[in-house]
Amino acid sequence: MKRYERESFLKSFLIFLILLEVLLAINFWNEYQIKKVEIEDKIHIEMKLCAFSLQCAGLTTDFVDKDENKEENILYQDGGFYSYFKVPTSEKYLMKVMYSQENYLQRVGKLANKLYGKFLFYSVFAAFVSLLFSFYALMPLQRALRINEEFVKDILHDFNTPLSSMLINLKLFKREIGDNQKIQRLENNIQSILSLQDNLRIFLKGVPAQSERFSLKELVQDRVHYFEVLYPDVNYKIAIDKTTLETNKDAFTRILDNLLSNAGKYNSVNGDVDIVLLGSSLTIQDTGKGIKHPSRVFDRYYKEQDRGIGIGLHIVKKLCDELTIPIKIQSKKNKGTKIELNLYNVIFVK
Repeated sequence: MKRYERESFLKSFLIFLILLEVLLAINFWNEYQIKKVEIEDKIHIEMKLCAFSLQCAGLTTDFVDKDENKEENILYQDGGFYSYFKVPTSEKYLMKVMYSQENYLQRVGKLANKLYGKFLFYSVFAAFVSLLFSFYALMPLQRALRINEEFVKDILHDFNTPLSSMLINLKLFKREIGDNQKIQRLENNIQSILSLQDNLRIFLKGVPAQSERFSLKELVQDRVHYFEVLYPDVNYKIAIDKTTLETNKDAFTRILDNLLSNAGKYNSVNGDVDIVLLGSSLTIQDTGKGIKHPSRVFDRYYKEQDRGIGIGLHIVKKLCDELTIPIKIQSKKNKGTKIELNLYNVIFVK
């Protein structure tokens, strides 16, 4: 189950479970209140039996003077419970039957424990029902996602043949006429399409696990050379010492390509892109358009420009998480963007 499927499943499960739990809590609270009233009614009946049959187990009795403030056969509560009853042989006195607060709390406590046990049992059942409901609700989403993924895979596969043919023919053409800037740009554009294909494959499949050692400076120089042809009006500057990384090279290249591509694509005319390594911190800073909502740029499909489909930086964040590379972004509108990669976990130390 993929992350967004798990997210959908958990949200459905929690929403349905919370709804059932609230309904159960309301039902058992009402039942608790009703049962408490029934206990009080039973206590009153026990007092009546005590007064008329002298079966007073759990009750205490006393005789008090009769007056107008003491209504008969009424259940009073003041700390404990008590009630007044006529004494057949006396017009002057009343029998006061009392039930202690401790005994009452014991009976209410037993009731609460019994209802609490039932509530837990029904809660487990509610969780099971919520689980089934969540799986059932997730099935149409999974089917739609699978269809979408298969469609994208088919498109990517169909792209391979014409792109490969174009690259082969360009190389043959390049052999015939020699180096040519226009042919180089065509090759770079085709490589950009292939890079987008790689992004989509990573989006669908995830990050491969294998890692290797490679020179950060050489890789950055190679990728900068590639983007300098695509964005000739942008000035790329590199300040990186000899540093070796040990991680998945293809995944890290995807990170660099997305960041360098954005830095060139959304830069100003004759703008700058500075790639600097200080300690374990690699920063890529441009002088471009900036980002209005930096906190949202890693969200899937979020974009502030008409270009693109909004998955580039989402894939960057996904790859950084997989490679344990913390990433931070700072940006101001019309001032530029600075992205920082903390390479502490992937720098190879001899």
